[in-house]
Parts: sequence; structure tokens; C-alpha cells
Amino acid sequence: MTVNDIAEQVQAEVIGDGGIVIHSTAKIEEAGEGQITFVSNLKYLKYLTTTNASAVLVSRSIPKEKLPERTSMPVLLKVDDAYTSFLQVLRVFNPPPDVIPPGIHHTAVIADNARIGDEVRIGAHVVVGENCKIGEKTIIAHGTVLGDNVQVGDGTTLYPNITVREGCIIGSRVIIHSGTVVGSDGFGFAPQKDGSYSKIPQTGKVVVEDDVEIGSNCSIDRATMGETRICKGVKLDNLIQVAHNVVIGENTVIAAQTGISGSTKIGKQCILAGQVGIIGHVEITDNVIIAAQSGVPKSIKKTGTYFGYPAKEHGRALRIEAVIRQLPELLKDVEDLKRELAQLKNPAVDTDTSS
Repeated sequence: MTVNDIAEQVQAEVIGDGGIVIHSTAKIEEAGEGQITFVSNLKYLKYLTTTNASAVLVSRSIPKEKLPERTSMPVLLKVDDAYTSFLQVLRVFNPPPDVIPPGIHHTAVIADNARIGDEVRIGAHVVVGENCKIGEKTIIAHGTVLGDNVQVGDGTTLYPNITVREGCIIGSRVIIHSGTVVGSDGFGFAPQKDGSYSKIPQTGKVVVEDDVEIGSNCSIDRATMGETRICKGVKLDNLIQVAHNVVIGENTVIAAQTGISGSTKIGKQCILAGQVGIIGHVEITDNVIIAAQSGVPKSIKKTGTYFGYPAKEHGRALRIEAVIRQLPELLKDVEDLKRELAQLKNPAVDTDTSS
């Protein structure tokens, strides 16, 4: 594939020889002859002076005077968004491998009344329960179990060893990675007079809307009553706990080891970084960013960035952190002031304790 071929796919302006052949992609600091890479951040422009790549995607917004000078520049492809365009090129040179071969494996156990769409692939030792409905071109990989009355939309991929419990609904173009459980019981127990706990029946379901991606080893609990809902376009990292009756709004992104307690509602376009913990029965408005390892004990009603425990507006949290780091020095200053004050009140008293 030539540079011109790539430029046509990403609507790029070519600066240099468009006839150069490109065979693969690479990081800018590692790229060699015949490879294409990208620069989307101004601080990485310095690599243009040293890279051995044959072609580089750069943003049209980078001023010409910012481009470093060298005797033999790689071919530049100017695009609106270098990172997004590079992802397109990456897919061209690295098409996704087949998860499983076409067809239904002879070891799969499929209920007689399950409805299977056209061009569905079902792997070895898959179990499809009673009254399940699987849409067209969906992939159910080896060892995955669908409980009774599960629905899966079109073009969805369920990787090996996933469990989707009874009555849950998975939308179209969803990707779920290995080890995840959708529809496990919510954590509901009623304390008894004798100190024991009585299990509260978990009668609801989980609804995962279209274009969601869920990482490996996540647990998404079914609702006690009603539904737990993961809305369209949500992206969940690995090792995330979503409790009963939680709602996660459209296009929200959540990083690994985050835990969301029951009946919490998270708005649209939010970002939760790693190891965030959210208490139950709170609401987080749209377009909120919560920094890593923050704890959220109450509702967040104002758009912005939050950090710390309890989570505070980011600027305030950083100011508090700066003061905390100065506490040893501040404590010494306070002790010095106390001694000086004592001397002023009673000059005859010796407050020197250094000996």
C-alpha cells in the first residue's frame, strides 16, 4: 500500500513522495523504513528529527514553523486528527483475527426453542438456554454460558468463558471480554434478630445497550427489582464491580478496579479513573471526571473534575493536599509561636526545652 493509498482513506494532504510503499505501523521512536507512524502531541514533534519512519501522520493544526527541520524528512500526511487517523491505518494493517471459526461447534448445547440469527458463530462447549434469542453475525466464543431468556443483539462478540445470567439483555455491537459475569445476584441481605442475614431475592435483570465494551473479569449485578442498565457507548475496563440497580449513562468511560455501589446513577460522558469508589444511592451529573483512587460519598451535581476522599473539586483538593504536605513545618512553627507567646506572658519562665 502506498502513501497515496493511505492518504485517500484518511483524507490526508501529502507532503512528499506519495508513491512510497508502506507495509506496517509502528511507534514513532521505533519506526523504520516502510512504516507509518503519527504525532498528535506537540511535545513529540522532536521525534520528527530522528525517526526512521517513511511516513508520519500529523495534524493540520500544527503550524509550519513548529515542524522541525532535517535534511530528509519523512513523508507527512496532514489530517484533521492524527490519532484518529492512525487508528484507521492501524485497522487496515492489523485486521482483527477470527475469534472462532464460522458455524456452530458440535459440542455446543443449544436449547431447542432458542432462536439463532444468520451467520452466528458459536464455539465449543457453549450453553444457550431456553428461549434465548441471538441476533445476526454475533459471536459466542468457547465456554460461554447464556442462561434462559437471554437476548443478544446483532454483531456482538462474547469472548470465551463469559456468563450471562437468565433474563439479561445484551445489545448490538457489544464486546464483552473473558471472565465477565453479567446478571450475578446483587448484594442484598436483610439482618435478622439473631444476628444472621436473610438473602433478599434478586428478581431484576441487566440491560447492556448497543456499542458497549466491557473488559475482562467484571461483575455486573442484576437489579433487586427492575434493571441495572449500562447505556449506549459505555466503555468499562477490567475488574470493575457494578452493583444492583446502577445506571451508567451514555459514553461514560470507567477504568479498572472501580466499584459502584447499588442504586447509584452516573451521568453521560463521565470519566472515572482507576480504583474510584462510589457509595450507593447517589447521583453523578453529566461530564464529570473523577480522578484515580477517589471516594465519592455523596451526589455530585456540578460538572467538573473531582479528586480525593471525600472527593472534592480538583483545584480545592490539590490545595488541601499542598497544605497537608506542609504540616510538619507548620507544626514546628506553631510550637515556636507557643514558646514565644509563653515568654511574652511570663518572661521569668524558661521555655527552652532543647536540653
